Amino acid sequence: MKQIKTLLIAAILIIGVSQSINAQAKTAHVDVNDIMSKLPAMLDAQKQLEKLSTTYDADYKKMAEEFQTKLKKYDAEAATVTEVINADRQKEVQDMQKRIQDFGQNAQKELQQKQEDITKPIYEKVRASIQKVGKAKGFQYVLDGSTLLLADGPNLTADVKKDLGF
Repeated sequence: MKQIKTLLIAAILIIGVSQSINAQAKTAHVDVNDIMSKLPAMLDAQKQLEKLSTTYDADYKKMAEEFQTKLKKYDAEAATVTEVINADRQKEVQDMQKRIQDFGQNAQKELQQKQEDITKPIYEKVRASIQKVGKAKGFQYVLDGSTLLLADGPNLTADVKKDLGF
């Protein structure tokens, strides 16, 4: 009876240890920032955004120069024209200033929206690749390595890059 009790306790301990070993999840890490910064599609997207940004900057600069030119002209002529003309010019300058501010705000919003529209599918592609590689290698969790303080587990960054074709 004592031997059965001992065997039963030993069996329970063995089952408990094997359960705790199975409960440990396989974890790996990947550096998403490294992948995104070197992905050809992302580099093309950045070029598109820079081109759009340059266009907006040039338009904004042109509007600001026109504003300054008109302001100087109106200031120089202010003493020689009537109050009605000066009031009209002041309103025109205020309207122009508002258009410039609105343009700057709208350009920034459009640029942010364009960035989201361009980068979202790229990020989704990278995410799908990470999931594919992680599952193929039997990992239950894959953490973004750019935010880890300690990364002793396997690094899947090279495998994900290979899966994405670069």
